[in-house]
Amino acid sequence: MSPDAIGTSTAVALAVVKTLVLVVGSVITFFAYRAYQRTRQPALGYLAGGFGLVTLGLVLAGMLYEILSVPLRLGLLLESLLMLAGFLVIAYSLYAP
Repeated sequence: MSPDAIGTSTAVALAVVKTLVLVVGSVITFFAYRAYQRTRQPALGYLAGGFGLVTLGLVLAGMLYEILSVPLRLGLLLESLLMLAGFLVIAYSLYAP
């Protein structure tokens, strides 16, 4: 197998995995938000927001790189910052009274 074929198959696999992450993360965010709407518990609202940020962060780098031609390192930095923010919000939602 040529190096180009390996690179192409890896890119396709990465696109498939990132798409699945987007779908599953969006479903989790949706259910957390619906739980917040039913109960009006602020912690569930923060949980939904945190999952939304993590999901967005997980798919952001590739989208920025492919669609907007942002340098990959900058895209990865933005991805990591969004994921960090999302995890901080999730942690706060679990800690909030």
